[in-house]
Amino acid sequence: MKLERVLPFAKSILSKTVTQGDITIDATIGNGHDTVFLADLVGETGHVYGFDIQDEAIQATSARLSEHSLTDRVTLFKESHAKAADCLPATVSGNLASAIFNLGYLPGGDKEIVTKPASTIRAIEQLYSMMKQGGVIILVIYHGHPGGKMERDALLEYAGQLDQKKAHVLQYQFLNQKNSAPFIIAIEKMQA
Repeated sequence: MKLERVLPFAKSILSKTVTQGDITIDATIGNGHDTVFLADLVGETGHVYGFDIQDEAIQATSARLSEHSLTDRVTLFKESHAKAADCLPATVSGNLASAIFNLGYLPGGDKEIVTKPASTIRAIEQLYSMMKQGGVIILVIYHGHPGGKMERDALLEYAGQLDQKKAHVLQYQFLNQKNSAPFIIAIEKMQA
């Protein structure tokens, strides 16, 4: 297939954006797959900061990082991504290359614990303000669960009103898939 599925497309964007030595964020670490991917991209001289509110996500991600010998390049916070500005060191500001969000619930976890539009938008605003020019925020939006459509709609509205001189906003979606297929919103910072 020539058209990339949603998750490979997200990784493709990250691979084109993140280089060795960069600082990047996994705003919803989940089971740690994106955290490991980002840690590989930033190399030994870069750093990944990860956020999640669930103990099981922190534990799963820590174990996955340990398996890949990547713990030294990652700092995990058991905290909402909406508190990123309070958690991140000052050196991140103006130097952030990318952030990725997988929105919805933790795969294999409690489906009652879901991301919420207000905290997600707060996190996006904080991280966007820390981005360097050319930095990218990727939102992988899963919206088939209760509350998912509300978050989807809020994020589409928010992203759609961003100033085109300051940000390029992309929506990547397969239109003919059933069952509320996930899609991507990517926000590239144009002006520092």
